[in-house]
Amino acid sequence: MTTNRIEIYTDGSCHTQQRTGAWAALILLGDKKEILTDVAHDTTNNRMELLSVIKAIEYTNTHHPDARLRIYTDSQYVYTLPDRLPHLKQKAFLTKKRTEIQNADLVKAFLHLIENQDIEWIKVKAHQKDDSEQTRHNRFVDKLSRKLVRENL
Repeated sequence: MTTNRIEIYTDGSCHTQQRTGAWAALILLGDKKEILTDVAHDTTNNRMELLSVIKAIEYTNTHHPDARLRIYTDSQYVYTLPDRLPHLKQKAFLTKKRTEIQNADLVKAFLHLIENQDIEWIKVKAHQKDDSEQTRHNRFVDKLSRKLVRENL
């Protein structure tokens, strides 16, 4: 197994009134850089945050299947999801009222993707002003996803 470490920065954005959203992922492997993006309508911020991670993992699974992933996110929802998955799975992705949890389709896809992955999750603070590499990359995907939302309203 290769010890390639891929660093992935993800972010999603949504105009809550228009329900137009976008997501961006920056994938770094050595000196190689890939940028993934997409736009969605009738969506939410949490869906965009989740989709950015899902699409980045799918991409790396296809192009670098043996790589170890380090995923940076400023989304508390995404960051805490891996720890909540066993409970959600045990409860069959249902709420206490026995209705399906929000974003169940994406949460199930997320679960399927990360089950056998070597992923290190890093929570970053959003909208920081320092000039660290981590902050620059996080600001890049944040600005890109927000720009895509504005362009698609």
